[in-house]
Amino acid sequence: MAIQNGLKAPEFTLFSSDKKEVSLTGFAGRKLVVLFFPLAFSSVCTAELCEMRDNISLYTDLDADVVAISVDSPYVLARFKDDQHLPFQLLSDFNKDVSTAYNALHETFSYNMRGVSKRAAFVIDREGVIRYNEVLENPGKIPNFQAVQDALQAIE
Repeated sequence: MAIQNGLKAPEFTLFSSDKKEVSLTGFAGRKLVVLFFPLAFSSVCTAELCEMRDNISLYTDLDADVVAISVDSPYVLARFKDDQHLPFQLLSDFNKDVSTAYNALHETFSYNMRGVSKRAAFVIDREGVIRYNEVLENPGKIPNFQAVQDALQAIE
């Protein structure tokens, strides 16, 4: 099924960079930004997540939590989070199930790598409904964070 605004977000449970299970249901009653990114330590991914880091107060002020998902292992994500001082959870979709469920998986990425997350942004409301989604085919582009903030602001 295609991901659309107004539909329930696909449930997920993934391991974080802290090696703890994190589920979508754990954010019930909260606004949530879910970012997908291709690979830790790549230049565009680093720029994207550091932009989120540098503006995290905007999301906190909008009463929103942020998680970022990639197919990297929890160990790689722990190092990336530490190196970049990221204040939000990084989740490992190593088996690619969640990226697939959110239609955010490149079948073939650079250098013929298969099964890498697409760059994407989702805003999920307090009831678990998708209010904004942007899935980018071009991994060199960053999501429209102003549109993400506008979607969060529209949620009561």
